[in-house]
Amino acid sequence: MKTKSDFDKEKQLAAKEAVKLIRDNMIVGLGTGSTAYYAIIEIGERIKEGLKIKAVATSKETERLAVSLNIELIDIKNIDVIDITIDGADEFNSDLIMIKGGGGALFREKIVLSLTRKKIIISDSSKKVEILGKFKVPIEAVPFASSYVMKQITIAGGSSKLRMKEGREFLTDQGNYIIDADFGPINDPETLAMTLNNIEGVLAHGLFIGLVDQIIMGHGDTTKIFEK
Repeated sequence: MKTKSDFDKEKQLAAKEAVKLIRDNMIVGLGTGSTAYYAIIEIGERIKEGLKIKAVATSKETERLAVSLNIELIDIKNIDVIDITIDGADEFNSDLIMIKGGGGALFREKIVLSLTRKKIIISDSSKKVEILGKFKVPIEAVPFASSYVMKQITIAGGSSKLRMKEGREFLTDQGNYIIDADFGPINDPETLAMTLNNIEGVLAHGLFIGLVDQIIMGHGDTTKIFEK
């Protein structure tokens, strides 16, 4: 059985492979989470070697890491397109549909990926699943509407919990709550995504559909590539 150390090595392998795709003068989207972390570290190493890029961060946590590595950041308001984004996933299936948002940055991640020409996801081998749903679907909801949203999740056949941190409601960078919703095995993610989109008070949900061009997965001592 693989250990956390084994999965961390797979993440690093995938990150190194993905960062090879970055060229000088690109605008690069920087993901959030434990897998994206390795890509950002690798980009920092490339910058030490002379790589010249500008980057857009998907979270304040990523901003802090990027600044510590001398990665030049630009405001997303000042750009029309991002050349490449490298991010992670919590789960993905053979149709390249993903669950993301374990780090609570799903709204920003969706916006950044939507502006990106080449969307790259990196992962370890534990994230590839036959059917989505073992990982709960994060839902970013306006605090005022959180109770209503949770009731609508129940009506849609799911159960939900408000994400907490240090005894208080977890707040996203937008000041919203995260509701972690369990729908069991998700056999029809497209229909569920439409259902969640139609709930008033939901800013974004963690089903990412049509938002990836390539997934690079670490697998033992090598990588596997999944494409559309």
